Amino acid sequence: MKEVLQDKLKNFSDALKRLKEALKEKHTSLSIDGTIQRFEFTFETAWKALKKFLYYEGIDTKTVRECIKKAYQTDYIDNEEIWLSILNDRNLTSHIYDENQAKAVYERISTQYIKEFETLENKLKEKIKII
Repeated sequence: MKEVLQDKLKNFSDALKRLKEALKEKHTSLSIDGTIQRFEFTFETAWKALKKFLYYEGIDTKTVRECIKKAYQTDYIDNEEIWLSILNDRNLTSHIYDENQAKAVYERISTQYIKEFETLENKLKEKIKII
């Protein structure tokens, strides 16, 4: 099971690294679009890693929202409200596109969400050490 957790963590860490690279690019419509796409992928790998880590602890979640709520209850994430906002923005960006919304989501990615992803990555790395 540890190998599965390590693989999920690696996938998330790799996606997060690519998101950070995208955030360093000059702000153009193309870089904003690319950053949002990398954000979507980072979120997917984050919640799937969380799901596996929770399952390892005997907590089986069925939905993304349930996974976020359980992750908050078990201290994998510190701010449930921001994670639910991340989920809402991921849903928004994957179904409709509006330039103003894209810029607003980009701003939240660069000022709030990246910090949450980094905190989660650190917590998962610490958890792997004690498993």
